[in-house]
Amino acid sequence: MDIAQKTFVLTGATGGIGAAIATCLDEAGARIILVGRSAESLAQLMGTLSGQDHKLVEADLTTVQGRQAVVDACAGAVDGLINNAGYNEFGMLTDLSESQLRAMFEVNVLAPMLLCQAFIPALLESSGTVVNVGSGFGSIGFAGHCGYSASKFALRGFSESLRRELSDTGIDVLYLAPRAVDTAMNPQEVVSMNTELGNKVDSPQYVAQQLLLQLQTGQARRYLGWPERFFVKLNSVFPALVDSALAKQLPIIRKWAVASTSRSS
Repeated sequence: MDIAQKTFVLTGATGGIGAAIATCLDEAGARIILVGRSAESLAQLMGTLSGQDHKLVEADLTTVQGRQAVVDACAGAVDGLINNAGYNEFGMLTDLSESQLRAMFEVNVLAPMLLCQAFIPALLESSGTVVNVGSGFGSIGFAGHCGYSASKFALRGFSESLRRELSDTGIDVLYLAPRAVDTAMNPQEVVSMNTELGNKVDSPQYVAQQLLLQLQTGQARRYLGWPERFFVKLNSVFPALVDSALAKQLPIIRKWAVASTSRSS
């Protein structure tokens, strides 16, 4: 896909990954509909971009009004929808509230599904592309991230189903699965856990560059990081082996998960 002069809707634009994606698209000559919950943060982001045709949309994507505001901002013309907005609560399932679990599914699954539904007519006109930003945890269930993993598993399944549903149209559906990323969405406890476990963490800029490459090549599924890609494949064939490996990490994960929910309660 040629990025220049194309119009992209980018949700979660003011987050770490979102801002990096916006910068990459801007540098590639794209027009961006920047979607976020904070008008102030959106304006700050706009000030870092060189393009003059971008639009800002302050919207809560879990509401009908918020999603309609995004659709209206495009005026029927869009070449790509990048569902990047995400929400995570780190903690053991017994320590999470119903509202926290609902929020992860509303932001990570329902909002992307409903936005795709709303934009399919416009994407049919442009033979456009959808990119759903998932996670490695959408293929490997991880302790301390039950709600997040479940929501990203759902997003991966939705992406796969939608790609096959639209296979006889001009719309392409892509799925990007980053590993751990250095963003403000991670509380300090997640940072400490990753450090103690020796987990590698990517920069938002790297993830954005990989997403841009995926757009350009049309690669259906892109998993970032090694050995994460290996464990994704291993988990799909021999999940018991991954069970054993992650069981050894459980005391460390539980320690930081409990610390996170204790601090926020």
